[in-house]
Amino acid sequence: MHADERGESTAQRADRNWNELLQELRVMQTGVQILTGFLLTLPFQSRFSDLDDYQRIVYLILVITSVVATALIVAPVSVHRSLFRKQMKRNIVTLADRITRAALGVLALVMTGATLLVFDVVVGRTAGIVAGASVLVVLGILWVAFPEVLRRRR
Repeated sequence: MHADERGESTAQRADRNWNELLQELRVMQTGVQILTGFLLTLPFQSRFSDLDDYQRIVYLILVITSVVATALIVAPVSVHRSLFRKQMKRNIVTLADRITRAALGVLALVMTGATLLVFDVVVGRTAGIVAGASVLVVLGILWVAFPEVLRRRR
């Protein structure tokens, strides 16, 4: 059903879109917070010193990427707070949508990298690369290809 078929005003549509986006951000935020928290505790584990240089670099890239994902997921709320009551809801929703899309891309990289690191430590380098690449492909199919197929069918 198209928005114009709902009989909503432009303001009502923007409010509905904002609320839907907030629900999506809540789901993403929980996962990213857990993953970021997990990553931040790793250096305090006894086996962390056993990581080789490659694993440490991957780990540090993961920390940065995870923090960027967290920042992107929180950014729409900050934008909303900054522009609250400025009669800019449509602009806020558009910007928040773009930021959220970027957050999903960064989150895919964090999930891919985390998988790569865990498999690298537990099984070996080749298994880590294969597992990480597999996760990236699956996320690409689920998050990009499937929605694109549905969009084209419409």
